[in-house]
Amino acid sequence: MRSCLYECHVMHARFAPKAHRFLYRIFLFAIDLDELSDLHRHLPWFSHNRPNLYSFRDRDYFPVTEPLHPAPAAPTLCHALRDKASGLKARVVSYLAARGVDLAGGRVVLVTLPRVGGYLFNPVSFYFCYDRAGTCVAALAEVTNTFREVKPYFLGADRLRDGAFRLRVPKQFYVSPFSDVDVAFDFILRPPGERLAIQIDDYTGATRTLTSTLTGPRRELTGARLAWYTAKYPLLTLRIITLIHWHALILWIRRIRWYPKAARAADQRDLYRPHASLAKPTAAA
Repeated sequence: MRSCLYECHVMHARFAPKAHRFLYRIFLFAIDLDELSDLHRHLPWFSHNRPNLYSFRDRDYFPVTEPLHPAPAAPTLCHALRDKASGLKARVVSYLAARGVDLAGGRVVLVTLPRVGGYLFNPVSFYFCYDRAGTCVAALAEVTNTFREVKPYFLGADRLRDGAFRLRVPKQFYVSPFSDVDVAFDFILRPPGERLAIQIDDYTGATRTLTSTLTGPRRELTGARLAWYTAKYPLLTLRIITLIHWHALILWIRRIRWYPKAARAADQRDLYRPHASLAKPTAAA
């Protein structure tokens, strides 16, 4: 199968206003969306749209058929997708087509964690999109905050430099209470191969204030290896959300400036599944 696992180091280093760094290990799935049915049949610990130890549910990802916040004045992509793009890959293909990327006959590889024991949390998932010739022509970073809001960032072929998709873009999204919403994300996303190598930096103006990296080797996706990683990295999604709150507590104790989510609600834009702290979108988006 083209689907695989990556055993990774996750590193976060904050440079300002005070230095703070941590490193931990996880594993991630890299799932070719065309292989979901095969994975469902052949992996005893994995199911597609059904309960299992690892449960991949289409509805957990890329909710571009749902209302966009804030509600736009004119019809948007979700109107066109709402009736015809029910599966995850169909939503990705239609989303890219609206941005001039032809993925007909191609494939999509999603780097993520599915539900583990029924619990889901991914700070960010990555979609690497290949045309029918096998060329990686686009990437998507789907960022989820602890309020369960979701925002996708699109990187097209024009952003491909030296084998990596690169984009610096205003965040306009509340990710951490220790970073303002007008910080810029700087993405460096390399299509996965024998190694996974991803970097996301935060910039305030020209100053880099934080860097996050995700790196590690490719491993075969088998039932035996998945069982071993389950023992080695138990309850991984729960561990990730716990670590996020633990390090937030450390930053709070160190008196790093706190940015309330509701303080700049109008600057949190182009996201899905808005939290109650934001103005509710209209029924039609």
